[in-house]
Amino acid sequence: MAANHRLTFVDPLRVLGSAGHPEEFDLVERILLAQGDSWFSIGAIPPGLTSNLLAQMELTRSAAAVNCARPGIQLSHMSDTSSQKTFRKLLAGNFAVKWHAILFSGGGNDLIDAATVGPNQPAHLRLLATQAERGTPATGDDYVSDPGWQTFETHMTTVFDNLVTLRDSGINRQVPMVFHTYAHIMPRPAQVAPGKGPWLEPAMRAFAVPPADWLAVSAALMDRLAELFERLIAAHRLVDPACELHLVDSRPVPLVLGDKVDTGPSGDFFNEIHPTRGGYTKLASAWRAPVDQVLQ
Repeated sequence: MAANHRLTFVDPLRVLGSAGHPEEFDLVERILLAQGDSWFSIGAIPPGLTSNLLAQMELTRSAAAVNCARPGIQLSHMSDTSSQKTFRKLLAGNFAVKWHAILFSGGGNDLIDAATVGPNQPAHLRLLATQAERGTPATGDDYVSDPGWQTFETHMTTVFDNLVTLRDSGINRQVPMVFHTYAHIMPRPAQVAPGKGPWLEPAMRAFAVPPADWLAVSAALMDRLAELFERLIAAHRLVDPACELHLVDSRPVPLVLGDKVDTGPSGDFFNEIHPTRGGYTKLASAWRAPVDQVLQ
């Protein structure tokens, strides 16, 4: 039977302060760098109310994770030269550490932020289509603004390519990078905290999406994001078969969706976009085989 090892977490600043080799690294077989959004960090206030994907992850090899994630961060800012100095130092440059793998949780906030742009904006600046644009009857994809999606896809392609270029600019060239898709999410009025969310539910109302179609529209957006990640990785593999870019698909994980009228924890979701501890445990199980494989 394969061993079960929970990740050991090491503060990024301790790694920099120890010239890249804190004592925790001597106690494990592999070391990982993680960057991402709330699925890797905090999904509720206070934070102890739920968990995150990394905290629920179990691997066959013992591993330490240096986690630079923070809630609300977008993929477009994960390598920002001003706000992500620690991550950049750990990945590339004179202070970089040679990692066994780099784990990313990103793209979801970029998608949700774009989905919240209101119907008064031009079609190329928003992800959702107005009633006049989508016609009747409408299916999930009909609710998406094609010009807006093209803008989003162009932006995300540049961001993704820049991340890969940053990785390959130093000692971590072709070190495995593992991304993930996002599970389908039910838009509902469940906040993270007062004034924090929800996001998708107000967008559905702003664009007069019938409640019966809320899940279909949300799923269409998440599926498009997943397909975009698949295309981006495939494009890099065509240029460099050894690019070591990997994708974990969260969508087949059997998460129980929240009820669209619930304002608190419901199903496997603590609030609108963040899973419960049990939900993250289910999601983490999907990471085991892909991460174990790259850590061999």
